[in-house]
Amino acid sequence: MQQLRFRQVHLDFHTSPDIPAIGAAFDKGQFQDALKRGHVDSITCFGICHHGWNYNDTSVGKRHPHLDFDLLRAQFEAAKAIDVNVPIYITAGISSRIGAEHPEWREITSAGGLGGWSCAPLEAGFKKLCFNTPYTDHLCELIVEIVRQFPDCDGVFLDIISQGECCCEVCMDLMERGDLDPTNSADRQKMAQQALLRYYGMSTAAARCDNPDMPVFHNSGHITRGRRELLPFFSHLELESLPTGSWGYDHFPMSAKYCGNLQHDCLGMTGKFHTTWGEFGGYKHPNALRYECAAMLAYGAKCSVGDQLHPSGRMDPSTYANLGVAYAEVEAKEPWCVETTNIADIAVLSCEAVNGRSDDSAAADEGATRILLEGHFLFDVIDADMPLDGYSIIILPDSVVVDNALVGKLNAFTAGGGRLLLTSMAGQLADGRGQAFDIGARGEGESPYQPDYIVPIPELAPDFVSEPIVMYLPSQRITASDGATSLGKVWDPYFTRSYRQYCSHQHAPPQTAASGYDCGTLNPPYMYLAHPVFTLYRVSGAVALKHYVIAAIRKLLGDACSLTTSLPSTARVSLMAQPQQNRYVLHLLFANTVNRGGALSAPAISIPLKPVEVIEDLLPLRQTQLSVRLPEAIKRVSLEPQGEDLAFDATAGTLQFEIDEFTCHQMVVLHY
Repeated sequence: MQQLRFRQVHLDFHTSPDIPAIGAAFDKGQFQDALKRGHVDSITCFGICHHGWNYNDTSVGKRHPHLDFDLLRAQFEAAKAIDVNVPIYITAGISSRIGAEHPEWREITSAGGLGGWSCAPLEAGFKKLCFNTPYTDHLCELIVEIVRQFPDCDGVFLDIISQGECCCEVCMDLMERGDLDPTNSADRQKMAQQALLRYYGMSTAAARCDNPDMPVFHNSGHITRGRRELLPFFSHLELESLPTGSWGYDHFPMSAKYCGNLQHDCLGMTGKFHTTWGEFGGYKHPNALRYECAAMLAYGAKCSVGDQLHPSGRMDPSTYANLGVAYAEVEAKEPWCVETTNIADIAVLSCEAVNGRSDDSAAADEGATRILLEGHFLFDVIDADMPLDGYSIIILPDSVVVDNALVGKLNAFTAGGGRLLLTSMAGQLADGRGQAFDIGARGEGESPYQPDYIVPIPELAPDFVSEPIVMYLPSQRITASDGATSLGKVWDPYFTRSYRQYCSHQHAPPQTAASGYDCGTLNPPYMYLAHPVFTLYRVSGAVALKHYVIAAIRKLLGDACSLTTSLPSTARVSLMAQPQQNRYVLHLLFANTVNRGGALSAPAISIPLKPVEVIEDLLPLRQTQLSVRLPEAIKRVSLEPQGEDLAFDATAGTLQFEIDEFTCHQMVVLHY
């Protein structure tokens, strides 16, 4: 398994052929000084960019027309001289130069247009290429040339790994010869998957042509949950997740909590940009970088921050001064972040991993992880092939379908004392035979009303609401069976809004009496909630809904809850085991995010501006109480990296202590 360094920079260098004097201001000393000031110990440098230009000496590709020396070699040697690792970047899925020289290698849509980002001749942007064409052979020649020139590089980063439903001449011929129907989208998707597998096999072999241990990462902007058949092509994982670049601040924890269960070392990847990739002159506040890097450590990953080199080759002093603030803190914390594993009471069985990637599965997964993060639960995100040992609850969010093998695995889990939380359509058999588990309810299908309302039982009701709570997505119509406990009642509206019937600005109010249907049931070891509550929370963010779901999870978890805390919902917590050092590391995180900015779209701006979630001020949290239940007897509690011992009380198997004050990130080390 590839062991990554903690403090990496991903140095973008996508550079137009219309800009002169490329690399003319590169200076070895200035380059090294920037890395030192930034506390950087690894930097990904460019071999070939999206424009299609090489930055090394090449006989296979074409060097940038305004670069008159081997810039990659100069960067490589400068970094290595101060013990900084250098993985090498190679564009894979897109190349404007190659797409222009070989239009027959372009991706073609089923409608006859060009696939990818830039789909029209008069549109600025990069050109997408098809992995079924001879382009992949040419790409492999480029890869081989670079790894043979730099046999001691620290890996190959291959970017933009995707394949659309291509109908180029090669794909059409392959479909016809492979008994696939080009007029059928599902068959075109099968061909796209074949093209991707062709790419993965050929490009990985090229990168390892001389060194079978050469690290390789293929970047698709997201680590797809459940696609474990692709993992043999990866040496490690880099979790691209720029909070201000449309990913948001809750995407990375979800990705890390899945990837932490894989046998791959992980890097988190954010950016120094105020928005996203390709932004010159955009800077996050150093406090945002401090928080984002601390979050990577808290969720078990190393750190990578994206930067963009000016075409002149001069490193940006402001960027590395800002980055140095965050990376100096990371450097001090590294000893408590090596060889750790996440401690979890709960596992979310990813909808994406089971059902496939879609907007619906993403919303269910994101809503579930967001509620668990805000509720300060200890959890993992898993796929159907991962072991269930050690968890107290498995959550099947909203629409996770199950087959016989998964039912058997979950039945074994509950037979061993585990509990299941199912919501809405989750737990339905893939063959359409209905609910696989005895949730203690009789079902009548989906409600005809949207929205409807719920009044939970007092134990689950938010403490600030006693009236019906609106639920914007339809429920499943259920009534609790004998022996099962109802978790509350559904209240129907007078009608669903239409042109014939409407009331007020949004929707009709609830009727004056409950419908007779239940909003959930408890039939141990199963708890069932009739609404797609996780998708609902993802799209509405309703606080009352969150309180209801958190209370339901706490009821199901019972005494198996390993951690409770007084942290506010905007704070985050994780507990990592570090068994080789006989200790646990509890991470506390807090930053107040603020939405700023607005919409701006202009012809010269490729990515329209929109409101951005910004971190600027870091405010301290005071008098944070924590209670932790662990199997080991804790002998000492310390604040790190300060090295300060903390008073604690350990009675009845529960460790209790208070953090007087912390800002941004605090590690609490529990020694046994």
